[in-house]
Amino acid sequence: MPVAPITIHQPRRLAVGAGTVGQVGDWAADASSVLVIATPITAGFIERLQLRGRVTVFDAIPGEPDIATLDAALSAARDARPDLVVGLGGGSVMDVAKLVAALWHGEQTLADVAGPNRVNGRNTRLVQVATTAGTGSEAGIRSLITDPVKGNKIAVESPHLIADLAVLDPELTYSVPPAVTAATGIDAMAHCVEAFTNRRAHPMIDDFARMGFRLVGKFLARAVKDGADTQAREGLMLASYYGGICLGPVNTAAGHAIAYPLGTLLHLPHGLANAIIFPHVLAFNQPAAPEKTAEVATALGAVSATSPDAVSDMARRFCLDLGVEMALSAHGAREDDLTRYASDAHAIRRLMDNNPIDMSVEDVLGIYRAAY
Repeated sequence: MPVAPITIHQPRRLAVGAGTVGQVGDWAADASSVLVIATPITAGFIERLQLRGRVTVFDAIPGEPDIATLDAALSAARDARPDLVVGLGGGSVMDVAKLVAALWHGEQTLADVAGPNRVNGRNTRLVQVATTAGTGSEAGIRSLITDPVKGNKIAVESPHLIADLAVLDPELTYSVPPAVTAATGIDAMAHCVEAFTNRRAHPMIDDFARMGFRLVGKFLARAVKDGADTQAREGLMLASYYGGICLGPVNTAAGHAIAYPLGTLLHLPHGLANAIIFPHVLAFNQPAAPEKTAEVATALGAVSATSPDAVSDMARRFCLDLGVEMALSAHGAREDDLTRYASDAHAIRRLMDNNPIDMSVEDVLGIYRAAY
């Protein structure tokens, strides 16, 4: 069967390595008004950007940014009238920064741009400075905003959301706590693995995915053990970036669809939700992609994992060894809620339709019960 055509978007410029955050100021030396999107914690890194123009900070970004968050950020942008927007944080921050840069100066609303290729353009430059290693949002053309009324995520996808400059400085991740390091690292791996075993998998994306999940296997435990291990932190930032590239032309599949209700309804952090679900979906898909699943198992340190049960045990052990609490019940989930989660997850067709095996609502419910 011929390989489908593919288009890959990447940031126009990428800086990788310890201390590279300091390059932002020189790169943006001509910016007269800069809006930095951050959290109260990541706002502490603003001086390291070495910006020269007038700087406005919007730091009211929660773990799952919703429509009200975006509206407030857009209002701040219209007051500041920036010629540069900087996303300084994790995926939530960078997703908001993309939409602010694209929408603040025009007439389009979030509803107008929801879906693929509906953003008219962008007049404001965008810098993405990652402070975690998980979502890979700095690499991609997609932004996710939660609709609190419907309890789902609105996905916007457009080449106009790509960064002009992306910065992967491992020093900004030293202070990420071990539990968050573990969960976000597994999220980065899930991006790579779900694209790798995907119905829409592509040979070029496969190689980005391989680089990503091998880096996670090599460095995640080290970074959890020693947060200031620069080599491990940089390896995870690269893994996250490669995962972000995988998201564009191929995207994730059932794993992320099943994790999303745990964020929108149970309010679990995105990385943790994906960590809990990851072993179960990897095992479910093993019969459809046995050779690729074996590659993943090898990268995670398994001698062999050639059956769904063996794959599930291997992946779950990998997560448990990192200190992740893998039982949904321990995170406040109630058994009565699992049916609602399954219904919501099964309806996310943009991801479910990518899965190598069709999943029924009962299959999804079975995964929640196994994770419970």
